Amino acid sequence: MDGLDVAKLVESLGRDEDGPRKMAAFKLQSNIGDPSFADVFISEGGLTRLRYLTLHATGNTLAYSLTAFSRLLEVDKGWDYINQDVVERVGQVVELVVTHPLVNILRGAMAILGAIVSHQHSPKTPSNQQETFGFRALKPAIAIYPQFLEMLVSRLSSADHALCANALQLINALMRDAIATGGEGEWPRFITRLQDLGVIKSVYSLMQSQALQDLAQPLLEFQALTKVLLRRWRDVPVDLHKPEHRRALKAIHLASKPEKASDSVEDGSEGQEKKHNPEKWRRLGFETENPSWEFEETGYLGMMDLADYVRKHEDAFQRLLLEQSTFPPRTRCPIARASLAVTAILYDQFEADRSDLDDARAYQTLETRSNYDKIFKPLVFQWSRLHLSGLQAFFRLWKTTAAEREDFPKMVDLVRILLEAVVGSAKREKTIEEVEDEVDDFDCERLRQLQMELFQFTYEDTWGHHLRQVRDELNHEALSFMKEQRIRCLLQGAWFSNTPTTKDEAYHLSQSSESRPPFRYAKLSSNRRFLHYSDFDIKPSDDEADPTLDSLIQKLDLGLVSSVASNISTKTPTSKHSSTSTLKQQPSSNNTNSSTQITIFGYLPSSSTSHSHARNPSKSSSNPKSIAHSSHRKDTRHHREEHPLLILHPSTHSQASEWLDGLLMLLGQQPLTSETRKLVDLVAEYGLKIRLLNVRFDEQGPEGMGEGGGGGGPEVPSREGLDEAYYYDMGGS
Repeated sequence: MDGLDVAKLVESLGRDEDGPRKMAAFKLQSNIGDPSFADVFISEGGLTRLRYLTLHATGNTLAYSLTAFSRLLEVDKGWDYINQDVVERVGQVVELVVTHPLVNILRGAMAILGAIVSHQHSPKTPSNQQETFGFRALKPAIAIYPQFLEMLVSRLSSADHALCANALQLINALMRDAIATGGEGEWPRFITRLQDLGVIKSVYSLMQSQALQDLAQPLLEFQALTKVLLRRWRDVPVDLHKPEHRRALKAIHLASKPEKASDSVEDGSEGQEKKHNPEKWRRLGFETENPSWEFEETGYLGMMDLADYVRKHEDAFQRLLLEQSTFPPRTRCPIARASLAVTAILYDQFEADRSDLDDARAYQTLETRSNYDKIFKPLVFQWSRLHLSGLQAFFRLWKTTAAEREDFPKMVDLVRILLEAVVGSAKREKTIEEVEDEVDDFDCERLRQLQMELFQFTYEDTWGHHLRQVRDELNHEALSFMKEQRIRCLLQGAWFSNTPTTKDEAYHLSQSSESRPPFRYAKLSSNRRFLHYSDFDIKPSDDEADPTLDSLIQKLDLGLVSSVASNISTKTPTSKHSSTSTLKQQPSSNNTNSSTQITIFGYLPSSSTSHSHARNPSKSSSNPKSIAHSSHRKDTRHHREEHPLLILHPSTHSQASEWLDGLLMLLGQQPLTSETRKLVDLVAEYGLKIRLLNVRFDEQGPEGMGEGGGGGGPEVPSREGLDEAYYYDMGGS
C-alpha cells in the first residue's frame, strides 16, 4: 500500500483496543509479502507484536495475524526471531487446527505449520537449529492432540479451495520430512497412517475435480511425492532375514492352502519330521525355490503388490492355483512372476524414476494452465486396482493364447502394450472404473494390431529414412500394379444393369418413344482409347461367351471425357498429388433400393448434335471425327457445357470399384474407392515385408536388434523334413 506508515502500523499492533489492532493486522497481511516492506517492519520491532497476536488474539484479528505471519515466513524473513519458544508456539498453532472451525483462521495456521516443517530443509537453516523445525517440532503438540492428522486430512474435503491447498501443502511437508529424516521403519508407518485416514482418496477426488486450477501446485507435489514413495519401496531389497519381509512371504504361501506334507519315515527320535515340498514356491509361479532373488527388479514394492492381491482376493487366488494344477507344468500361468511383471510395467508407465528436475519443469508448465492431462495422472493413486486389473488381463491373455512357459516374455509385452494403450491415454477425468472396464473389454485382435504398429515404429526408429524411401517406392509400384489390374478389368468387359434407378432417369425414359433393353455390356478397346458398349435384351449364361468387341456397335472416345460421377462410397485419397477434378459425387437417390451408378460426363463432338446426345447418352462418340474433336477440346472445352455420355449400373460394389477406379486411372487420376486403396496398401505392405526378409541381423544399423546388439540374432530354424508345398496367406486369415 503506497504511503503506508510502517511505524504507525507497528504501534497500532500493540494497542490494547481490538479495533485498531484488527485494522493494522488487516493492512499488514496485504503488504508483508514485499521483502523490502518486511525488512522495514522487522526493523521497527513489529515482529514481536505480530507474534504476540498470533498466540493471544481471537477472531478476525487472529486470522489476519496468522496470514501475515505465514506470508512473512514465505519471503524467508523472521526466522531468527522465532527460534525461541518455537515449540510452544507450534503447540498453540496445532491447537488452532484442531479446535477452531473458522476457515480464515485455519488457512493461516496451516500455512505457518507448513513453513515450519519445510524450513528444516532450507540451506539457510543452521545445523544446530534443525531440531527446532521439521516434523519433530510438531511431535510434542501432536502427542497432546492425537486427532491432528485426522482433522488435517478431513480439511481436504473442504469447500474452501485455499484451505484445501494449505492443508495439502502441510501434508506434503510432513511426508517429505518423514521420507528424508525418518528411519527405515518410521516413514513407512507414517505413510501407512496417512493412507488409512483416506488421504489418497481425497487427493484423487481433488485431482479429478474442477478445482484443479486452484490446487495445481500442491497436487503436483503430492503426485511427485507418491512417485518418490514408489521409488523408495522399489529400492528396498527383499531380505528374508527381516521379520516383516518373512511374514509377507509366509502369508502368501499360507493363503495358497498348501497340501499337508506327508510324514517321512521315523528317524529314531520321538517325533517325525515333515518332508519339504520340492515345489513349494514354483507352484505359486516363482521360477525357483529361492523366491527372494526374483524380487530384485521390483524390490519390496513387488512383494507388497503380490501380498495385497493375495490378501484381498484370496478365493480367486486359490481357485486359480487349483485350476493351474490340472495343467502340464509348461502351460501353467506363473502367477507370482506375472504379478511382479505388472508391477514393473506400472512403475515404468508412471515414470516413477523421473528426477526432481523433471518435476521442476512440470511446475513451469503449470503457468500456462494448459495440458493438465499430460501432467496430472490421478490413476497413480489407484495403484492397487490397476495392478489387479493388469494381472487379470495377464491371466486372460495367457488362457486365450494358450501360452506356454517360454512365451512369458511375449505375454509381458502384450500386457505392457495394453496398459500403455488404456492407462497411458486416459484423460484426467477418466475414472478407475472406466479404466478397469476398458482393460477387461480390450480384445486380442485390437491388441495384436497395436503390437504390429509398435513393431512398425521400431522399424522406423531403426532404419528411418531408408524405410520411408522403400515404402514410397513400393507404394508407387503397388499403385502402378493396381492401375494395370483395374484397366484389365475394363479390357475384359462386364455386364451392367440397364434399368432406370432414379426418378429423373425413369421420367426421361417414359417421355422417349424408344425402349431400353434391360442389359448393357461394356468393354475397353485393346488400344485403351475407346469404350465399346451395346444394350441387349438377354444376358448370356455363364457357359456362353460374352459379346466380342466387333459386335458392340457403340463406342465412346475417352478423349472427350471430362469427369466421372458416382454415388459409390469413397475415401479421400492419401496422396498429395491426387485430384478430385475428374470425380463428381452424385447424390444418392432417396430410394434406398437404388443401385450403384457411374455416369461418364464429357464434351460433345459438335454443338449441332448436342441435343441428340443429351437425350440419348448411349449414342455419343460414334462419329469417326471424334479424335480431332478431342484434341481441339483442350482449347475450347471451357466454352462448352458438360453432358452425360454414358451411364453404367454395376451389380456389385467390387465391380463398381473396378470400373470407377479403372476409368479414373485410365484418365490419369488417382483411385478413390476404399477397396482399391486397401488393395494398394496391402500390396505395398507385403512388398515391404518381403524386402525385410532379406535383412540380415548384422545389417540393422549401429545398435542392432539381435542379442548383444551385434550380428548374433536368433537361431535360424532348420528346414529338415519340410518340402516346397507352401503358400502365402495374402488375406491375413
